[in-house]
Amino acid sequence: MAGGGGASEPAPQIAIAGVTHIYRPPRGREVLALDGISLEVRHREFVALLGPSGCGKSTLLYLIGGFLPIERGTIAVAGKPVTGPGRDRGITFQNFALFPWKTVRANILYGLEKLGLPPAERTTRAQALIDLVGLQGFEDSYPAQLSGGMKQRTAIARMLAHEPDILLMDEPFGALDAQTRSLMQAELLDIWRRTPKTVVFVTHDVQEAVYLAERVVVLSARPGRVKAVVETRFDRADPGLLKSPAFVDKVDEIWHLVRAEAIAAQRASAP
Repeated sequence: MAGGGGASEPAPQIAIAGVTHIYRPPRGREVLALDGISLEVRHREFVALLGPSGCGKSTLLYLIGGFLPIERGTIAVAGKPVTGPGRDRGITFQNFALFPWKTVRANILYGLEKLGLPPAERTTRAQALIDLVGLQGFEDSYPAQLSGGMKQRTAIARMLAHEPDILLMDEPFGALDAQTRSLMQAELLDIWRRTPKTVVFVTHDVQEAVYLAERVVVLSARPGRVKAVVETRFDRADPGLLKSPAFVDKVDEIWHLVRAEAIAAQRASAP
């Protein structure tokens, strides 16, 4: 133990060490998706995963979520090895994944019913989540009656229903128009500030990653390796942030990292 009396670094919320993942399709060759990924995510940190298409961003997210087997390397959440999905991790997808035959309230209640809570408590908690994501007045609406942003708000509320410590988000705003996407980014940051969550956020959008995250992890072209980890801490309350020289320079820095890997991926796939 080192002397000096300084406080030790807190243990990471997510610890990924030497993770390699191979896809083995029923036909065709095996595909090395990830190669030796090591990364730590701190408690309450917002981390974005960025990289060219096919670099393994979503694969890494699903491994953290326990939806894919870990064949080589280790992933630990709060010090415990990941062996499958768990209530401590919630996930949202680009396509919302709502039950179309259930209302906003019923979609959110579904997760609460799985917890075995009393009916009165389920109803109270569902309404609190509806209020949290700004869907008051739409409790009895069905997904087909909602805009894309409202559907994603419902999906986020349903994810939050079982009170996960970690939010895993796979391009959740990718299918939204620019205006709705901007509103949802602000909404997510507000939820993150008000709830003690750790967020791992997959995106293709460099500006979105820099705006939302405290750190951006850039993955290389397949097989995915950690190419760079870039600090992106800004004052998100600054109305002129997106046009500030520091923000623009950071977006430009990360864009060049991603662009180099996208070119490498394109060359590797050329005949």
